[in-house]
Order: sequence, then C-alpha cells, then structure tokens
Amino acid sequence: MRFIGKFLLWCFSLGLLGLIAAVLFVVGVFIYFSYDLPNYNTLKDYEPSLVTRVHAGDGRLLDEFAQENRIFVPSEEIPDLVKNAFLASEDKNFYTHKGVDPMAIARAMASNIKNAGSGRRPIGASTITQQVAKNFLLTNEVSYKRKIREAIVAYRMDKAMSKDRILELYLNEIFLGQRSYGVASAALNYFNKSLDELAIEEAAYLAALPKAPNNYHPVRNKEVAIERRNWVIDEMADNDFITESQAEIAKLKPLEMVKREADRVVNAPYFAEEVRREMVERYGEDSILKSGLSIRTSVDPTYQRIAEEALRDGLLAFDRRHGWRGPIKRGQTTGSLSATIENLDKPEGMLDSWQYAVVLDSSGRVALSDGAQINIRSEDVKWAGGGSNALKTGDIVMVEKVGEDSGEYYLRQVPKIQGGIVVIDPNTGRVLAMQGGWAFDGSQYNRATQAKRQPGSAFKPFVYLTALDEGYTPSTLVMDAPFEYTDTAGNVWRPKNYSNKFYGATPLRVGIEKSRNLMTVRLANHIGIEKVVDTAKEFGIDEDMKPHLANALGAGETTLLKLTNAYAMLVNGGNKITPSFIDRIQDRYGNTVFKTDDHECPNCGPKIRWEDQSVPDIPDIRPQIGNPQTIYQIVSILEGVVERGTGQRLKSLGRPLAGKTGTTNESKDTWFVGFTPDLAIGVYVGMDNPKPLGSGETGSSTAAPVFKDFVEDALDGVPATPFRVPEGIKMVRVNPQTGKRVSPLDDSGIWEAFVPGTEPDDRVMIIDDGIVEGYGQNSPYSTQGNTDLYGPSPYSQNNDVDPYSPYQPRGDTTYSTGAQPNVPVQPQPERQPNSGGTSAGTGTGGLY
Repeated sequence: MRFIGKFLLWCFSLGLLGLIAAVLFVVGVFIYFSYDLPNYNTLKDYEPSLVTRVHAGDGRLLDEFAQENRIFVPSEEIPDLVKNAFLASEDKNFYTHKGVDPMAIARAMASNIKNAGSGRRPIGASTITQQVAKNFLLTNEVSYKRKIREAIVAYRMDKAMSKDRILELYLNEIFLGQRSYGVASAALNYFNKSLDELAIEEAAYLAALPKAPNNYHPVRNKEVAIERRNWVIDEMADNDFITESQAEIAKLKPLEMVKREADRVVNAPYFAEEVRREMVERYGEDSILKSGLSIRTSVDPTYQRIAEEALRDGLLAFDRRHGWRGPIKRGQTTGSLSATIENLDKPEGMLDSWQYAVVLDSSGRVALSDGAQINIRSEDVKWAGGGSNALKTGDIVMVEKVGEDSGEYYLRQVPKIQGGIVVIDPNTGRVLAMQGGWAFDGSQYNRATQAKRQPGSAFKPFVYLTALDEGYTPSTLVMDAPFEYTDTAGNVWRPKNYSNKFYGATPLRVGIEKSRNLMTVRLANHIGIEKVVDTAKEFGIDEDMKPHLANALGAGETTLLKLTNAYAMLVNGGNKITPSFIDRIQDRYGNTVFKTDDHECPNCGPKIRWEDQSVPDIPDIRPQIGNPQTIYQIVSILEGVVERGTGQRLKSLGRPLAGKTGTTNESKDTWFVGFTPDLAIGVYVGMDNPKPLGSGETGSSTAAPVFKDFVEDALDGVPATPFRVPEGIKMVRVNPQTGKRVSPLDDSGIWEAFVPGTEPDDRVMIIDDGIVEGYGQNSPYSTQGNTDLYGPSPYSQNNDVDPYSPYQPRGDTTYSTGAQPNVPVQPQPERQPNSGGTSAGTGTGGLY
C-alpha cells in the first residue's frame, strides 16, 4: 500500500509538472508569437476601400472605378437572412466562442487524421473572427506560425470588439468572385439585387462562395454550385435559421445569374474616361479607386445616345462613299462557321450589333453562325462591286440586321475615318454629350478632347467678331481680290478662295456665309492679327496662338471641345463659361466635397413656409468677355451660313440654327460647329494620321450631316425658339450685295443687325489692303450678284410689314431687353441645299 501511495504521488507530481510545463509552454508560445503582432485596434475605425460610382445626369450608372469592387453596408442594414446564411456556412458558433472555436478545431483535427493519405484537402477550422484577422492584419502564408498568430489576434479582437462589428467587417471585406468584394457588391453582380431583395437560395449561394468562388461559378460549374448552395441551405435549417419547408422549397429553385438591366446603365465610355482623367488629376488615382466617391456628371443619356448614333452614321456614310475594302477573311471556309469564327480575331471597332457571316454565293446569300441563311441588301452587294474585292463563296464578312422586322442585313466594315461630337449647354458649360470616336473598344483616343487639329474656316467667325469690335459692321465692304504677304525671310504667301475666284468688294457678312479666304485674310491684316489672337485666347480657343496671318484661316490648332465652347459663348451673348463634365462629387458619407455650380442663393434657406418672402435671387456671376451687341451680329451672320451659305443643307430642319463649316488644306480636317438658342454642337471628322479625305469632302459633306442628324433627333417635338437679341440692337433692311440700306418693301433686301449709330448711309467703306476708302452709291467696286439668294426677311411676318414697332418708312427697329426678333413667321419657300455641299463660287475655306 505504501508503495502504491508513493507511486500515485509520483504520478500526480509528474502530471502536475507536465501540466505546469504545458501551461508554461502555451504561455511561452503565446508570448513568443505575440511579439510584433499587428495592432487590431485600427479595425475599430477601419474604412474599407470602396468603389467610386459615376452617374449620369438622370442618376443612372455610368461607370465604376475601383481597386476592389466593394459597396459598404453597415451591420444594422445587412438583413438577418444574409448574416445567418454566412454563419451557417462559415461559423455557426460565432456568437458563443471567444474568437477561436476549440470544438471546430477538434473536429477538423479528427477529420484530417482520418483522411490522412487519402489525397483529400485538409479542412480548416478558422472562425469568422480568425478570417477577419487574416484578411485585415496578417498574410495568406500557409504555416503553423501564421495560424498561431491568427488565433492570438482573433482572441484579442473578440475581447476588444463587438461581434456585430467583426461580422460587419467580414461581410463587407470578403471576396466572392466576379470582381465582388463584400456581400452587397456580390448581390448586385450575381443577381442584380440589393441585399434586402435576396431570396433564401440566393443568400445561400453567396454564403457558399468564400472558400473557392471560382469552383462554384453559376455558369461554368453550375451543378457543383447548386450542390454547395443546397448544403448551405441544409445548414441554415439545421441551425433553425429557416424552417425545413423553406429549405426544401429553396433547394428546388434554379441557380441563375442575372445581369444588370441595360436601361439602368448608360453606355458612354468616352465620357466616363474623361471623368476618370479629371478625377485622377484632381484627387489622384489611389483616391478614386478606394474612396467610395459618388460622382454626378452632366451627361444627358438621350443626347449621348443620339450623338453616338449620329457620329457613327456620318462616319459610315463617308466610309461607304470611299468603297468596299474586302471581307474579313478570304477563301473557302472549312468546317463549321461557329468553329471558324471562334478562331477569328475580332476587328477593332466591330460593334456588338454586328455579327460574322459566311458568303454562300455572289448574290449576297450568307449564313450566320447559328446556321440561319439570310440576304445582304442588294444595294450593298452592288456596293461591294466586282473585281478583286467582290463577294466570293466562302468569304467571312460582317453584317448587321436592317431592322427587327426585316429579313435583310447590311454589309458592314469598320470605318478608317474617325471623328468626334460634343454637345454643350451654352448657359452653363455643362457637357451634355460627347463621343470621341467610332468605338471606345477600338480606340480610347478621344478626338473631342485630346486631338489638336486645325479648325480651318470654323475659326473665321472670331476674325470677324474682332473686326466688329473694332467698329466695322456687317455691311462693311471688304475686297475679295488677290492678296500677297511677304514675311521677314522673304517667303511669299498667296492665299486663295476655295473656288479659285475673286468677287470684288463684298459685304463682311458674305465673307462668313460664303467662307471667303481672301476677305478674311485682308480683314485680319487690316485690323491686326494680334487683335485676332487676343480674341482667340479670350474665348479659350488657343492659349498659345502666335500672331501669324495664316491663323486667320484656322492654321492654329485646337480641340473640338474648346472650339465648341467658344461657339457656346457666342450664343450666350459673351458670358464666360468653362466646359464641365462633373456636376457634383460626394464622399462615402454623402457630404458634397465639390460642385461645379458655385452660385449663392441669399433667399434659398431651409425655411419651409414661403409666405412674405422674396423670390430667390440667383445672380449671373459669369464674366462678360465681349460686347453682347457685336456678338449677336456674329450670331445673326452665322444664321446666314445656314440660310444662304455653306451650311444650307441644315435649312430643311426648319428651326433657328447657326454655325460654320471648316475645311483645312487638302480636306485633312473637316468641321461643323454651330448652335441652337439652347445647345452648342461641334462635329469633327478626319483621320487620326492626317491625310486628304478625298475630292469633294468638306465640312459641309462630312461634319454638317452629323450635326443635322443630331439636331433633328434630339430636338424632335421640341418647339423652336428664337435667338436672344441684346438690348439696343437695331435691325435694318439692307441690300446684301452692296451693304446699303433699302426699303422694307424691297424683297431683295435682308434684315441686318447693327450696333446703334453704325447703320449704313449713302457711303460705304471698302477695305482694300490696309486702306479704308469711302465710295458713293455708284462705286465701281459695288458687286452685282444673285439677289435671289437673299429672300424675304426672317424678321417679318410678311414682306412689307415690320412686326416689331409701328410701321416706319425706313424700316428701322430698335430692340430693348428681352425683344425677340425671330418670332414665328409665315413659312418661306424652301431653298434646296447645293448637291454635294459646295457649289461653284462658294467655299468652306481653309488654308490655301
């Protein structure tokens, strides 16, 4: 007995020593691995990286910028259904353990020992708290050292933080595939739903993803994904998160991935990229990828769609005029068409609405990838023509369906020509639409904002505006005659008109309407090219323009955005505006950190009752950069471009329009920039590597049709409004060929705008090589032309009554503030535009 007692005492002592040693070992390990652990207290104020969302003017999504596509949702706003699904899948004892689950560890050890040597992957026992510790504070290193450090941090976190905060961090941080970080982003990307819209089977599927999202892809691995989802549903039922009947119903539901609805997303990649560049410049790239900003832009989705379609139609029309270049692939197609197509490299710029087809015979019969046989339009087969480029059996081509109910298809090819279109609100500078090229996928280079090109004759209005500011009038005669300039190096420059003709003394107005180069150069030389340069800089066209006389013809370089904005400042009366793409920026908490409109409204306080209060006063804070009266004269003259000049093809739109064509040497760059009373629209068409566009291709034939298509569609059903006339302007009826005053009963006259005191009298002024001379009525320089180009006044309701004041024999009219000269009028006989855009004797100008 004594021996037994000693033995038991020895065993007890040995056990106690072992226990003490074990405790000391655990404490030692704890202390050793606790050294240099990350500070978990940073998680208390942790702000995750969030996606920056860009919205269109109507609130629809335009784009997202993110390093990790995450939408943060506070714990109290995450539905219990979602929380319970993840608890059932990942950590059913989450609310009872202390950060580490000993029972789960024991089960995992037993299972791993049992499966040793079987090739099965060992299972883990990490709690949600441990996963948060690993994801936020540690690394993904696979080692016992990391697991011990993870357990220590998790234990400490559990003591220092609430369970709800830990779960909030987990559900917002975890990666769930499909570029989704956090449950809110995953719900949107997989099911196009918010968290509170998820059904049981959908929440269960998301909870099935943390271990290996790619293994449970809803399309590629659908059966495995459903099996894993149903396991989560069973776990939810076993833990009383849902009933057995709910579980059985949920497991019968199909697993379907739902894409975002197209009408909830605006497709404007050039616009979105311009916003991204501005945001990077303003805040830095790291900020927009992580800060969770909300950006409201100025883009109008309807205008944007119309602008994109108008530009593409214009580029296609140009491309079609210059011929078919051949199929995507020549020769006999072997095997199935679908297999052949899979091996084809998609051409840059191929639109989503286009598809491949194989030619069955030369008549235009083709087969689509699904085997359906369809017909290419007969005119397209004819367009493809004969010779080496003709359609041959076995060729692979691109086609597009003519319409939903049509059985015919267009024959398509990606245009080589490029271009851009910009639409600006002239009152604010807000960019309402912008398309920077044929297709963003084909080329991200933005021809509206990045391409610097010569504007050609589209710059001329600013030469004439400078002259008007110097005291000249629309009736001042300028010699259209040979002009020669010799620079200091002895080089001689002899510009010429597009028509290669001379027209003698011609009213200043006609110089813009007919885009006369010689008149423009002579005028710029007379007033001083330095003053023209000042005007260009003041209107933001070219801040670095040099005082070279050729710049009067648009030899300098600018962007479409800058030139369109300059025209916008013409139609708004000379108020300084800056083009803007962003209306407002808010941080992740909804605080406005930037807004473009910096107006202050003294009477716009938080009061609800408005009795006995004055109307809110929102003053016009835009700087005035020009004389509103001379600027209106240019607006009126640019209306004449549409009525009688190089923009006549727009006249059929039947509403107040003004604008100017632009064509540079050899037609390398072509433009049309113009405006309605409430929109400024600029169009550019040209090659990225500048080269001649071909015979007869001018701004009138390439860019003006794009402008026309946009205005026709965008303003369909919108009542026409007149251009606004500044206070004091005088409307006088004049002879368009001499600039002299005529009777208001004279049908050959036109209504001309004059600054008070500058109305024409019996003498006219002719500008001739730097000399201003006075000539009487019988001047030998008086021009005789076709006065039928100048029809009845747009300012009168009939041919002999002035509607703006009691009838005056002289026909003069003075306007006060708010007067509208372009009141609705009797329809005038329609004048057909010149075929091809430019007739003999007219020109779109340029560098000649």
